[in-house]
Amino acid sequence: MRFETEPGHQAQVDFGEFQVEFPDGSVKKLYLFSMILGYSRKIYTELIEKCDMPSFLDCHIHAFEYFAGVPDQILYDRMKNVYIAKLAGKDKFNSTLVGFAIHYGFSPKVAPAYAAWVKGKVERPYTFIREGFWRGYGFVNLVRANKDLWSWVIKKDERIHGTTHEKVSIRFKREQPHLNVLPPQPFDTSYRIYRQVYKDCTVHFKGNRYVVPHTLVGEQVILRLKGGQLRIFQNSWLVVTYDIPSTKGNLIQKKGFYEDLKKDMEMNRRKYHHGKKSKGRAKQTISPQKPKYDMDVEVRPISAYEEIMQEVPV
Repeated sequence: MRFETEPGHQAQVDFGEFQVEFPDGSVKKLYLFSMILGYSRKIYTELIEKCDMPSFLDCHIHAFEYFAGVPDQILYDRMKNVYIAKLAGKDKFNSTLVGFAIHYGFSPKVAPAYAAWVKGKVERPYTFIREGFWRGYGFVNLVRANKDLWSWVIKKDERIHGTTHEKVSIRFKREQPHLNVLPPQPFDTSYRIYRQVYKDCTVHFKGNRYVVPHTLVGEQVILRLKGGQLRIFQNSWLVVTYDIPSTKGNLIQKKGFYEDLKKDMEMNRRKYHHGKKSKGRAKQTISPQKPKYDMDVEVRPISAYEEIMQEVPV
């Protein structure tokens, strides 16, 4: 049965694969992300080079900003960035996507297996984009291609849609007020990795060592990676940001961290100078030979205790 979506209720998301052939015969693979609103057929689309989770979620954020709102639910197919398995009769989603959905206030849904017609609203535009824009397009670079693609899509929003028999732009004006508002802050889409801080005040990642404050030794910190940068957090506190080097075997440090460690060691040396050399141990406490308080103690013979025991009834 054919059905139409209520304004602001659902969007559909999918990926398509495109190829660029260069004059030297080499071929580069690109991926087209698309999110389409079910009621108005307003579409956001973007060419990207990788289908990893950060890129996937960044495209969502760009789409929400383009629509100036978030739909109640988003329908996906069973792509690995979204769907894990069906457990106890319920769909199990990727934990990062779940956190992202909670942050933006939408419910992720997954289409049944081998049922492309369920996501027909987003499936059909791929042929429309491939034939109307991509075929014969002179690719220069990714930035230019996306600008040309967005300009083309905006022009196509003024056409009469074959299914709704209205302009996409007019229907979107009716749908936009029904979208949920954007959160105050965007979601952090970087990779998240947990590491333990070693005794030398470093965390290790992909063949390099990164210095952190000595106060974090033995603690677990969070590494956030994106765009060639490594950010190190302790819970929600941003400790330091480093650029990731292109080579391995490097010690990357912020000069002040080891200086703080030296100052702390000097303080301990002054504080515990009575202890053993270089061990930083405190002076042992010696019990006083003379009691702190004067106490009068009466000394009695053993016979006095025997008399007391005889008076106690059995």
